[in-house]
Amino acid sequence: MQYARNGGTRLKKISLALILFSTFVSSVHSQTNIAESGHVSHLASSSRTWFPHNWVRGYTDFAVAPSHNEPDLGRCMFPQPASAGGSASTCTAYARYLLSGYVEFQPLGRTPARHLFLFFEPKFSFGRNIPQVSYLASMEPIAYDRSIGVGIQLPRNFELRATQHQVDYLGRYGKPLGPADLHTDGPYGLYSTFSVRWTFGGYGHAGAPSSY
Repeated sequence: MQYARNGGTRLKKISLALILFSTFVSSVHSQTNIAESGHVSHLASSSRTWFPHNWVRGYTDFAVAPSHNEPDLGRCMFPQPASAGGSASTCTAYARYLLSGYVEFQPLGRTPARHLFLFFEPKFSFGRNIPQVSYLASMEPIAYDRSIGVGIQLPRNFELRATQHQVDYLGRYGKPLGPADLHTDGPYGLYSTFSVRWTFGGYGHAGAPSSY
């Protein structure tokens, strides 16, 4: 009986300690949320006219394509003619590595012009491969693919964008590559577009200074 009473007392003490700890954690969490909310509100109200917080934002990406999965830049015939030389062919525009990124510039933090932004999306291709013939780990430069443009943020997570895209071949790819060369202007070539973009789920301008 004495053991049961001691056990019951110990259980009550543990329960009381857990309740007090939970109350303390909840209180600290609430105060932290209030402080963070006030901090964000202060930042929004005191945004600078030029170069506000997160006025430059974006990402970088480096990708490796395994053998038999190389991106085709649309420059070479497939299959290549026998006159191209087989594994000795100079038309090897199938990438092993892709280095890309996306950057947005939104230098104004006030006035209606704060909704304007510039964007730049480069992609570099590297490799020296011929499908079903030659697979190498070479990092020879192939092409510089890029999109550049201007956009304006609209209400309800919409954007209006004007984009110009082009591709420049690098190194020896800027010259004729033999019988298998299709002489194309690269993936999608040179073009310009006007587009409307809708983002959802918090994607896009969550950290932008000019959110509606």
